[in-house]
Amino acid sequence: MTQENVSAPAFRYSAVTFDCQDPAELARFYGEILGLPVAFSTDDFVLLGQEGTAGLGFNRLADYRRPTWPDPAQEKQAHIDLGVDDLDTAQTRLLALGATLPDSQPDPDRWRVLLDPAGHPFCISTLV
Repeated sequence: MTQENVSAPAFRYSAVTFDCQDPAELARFYGEILGLPVAFSTDDFVLLGQEGTAGLGFNRLADYRRPTWPDPAQEKQAHIDLGVDDLDTAQTRLLALGATLPDSQPDPDRWRVLLDPAGHPFCISTLV
C-alpha cells in the first residue's frame, strides 16, 4: 500500500495533563476557577471536563518537584493562560483559592503570572 492510499487519521484535542503531588487538590483548584466538573477520578489521576469538550488532567508523580519559576533551577513543566475581565479582581479570587503571586511580574499591566498550588506558573490576561 502506498502512502497516497492511506487516509490520514482524524485527531482532536482532548486534554492537557499536569504532573503534581496531589491530583485531587490541583483538580479542585482548576475546577473552581474554570467551573469544570470531575469527569474521571482515581487516587492517582483526576480529569476535569464535560463530555464533548477538551479537559484538564492531573497526574500524581511520586517524585514531583515544584517548578522554581522564574529561577531556572527546576523549569516549569506546563503553562496555561486564562482570559479574565479584570486582572485585579481575578488575581484576588485566585489567591483566595490557593494560588500564590511570585515577585517576578514581567508585564503586570497586561498580564499577571501566578503559581497554582503545585507550583505551575500560569497567566491571567485581559488580552485572551
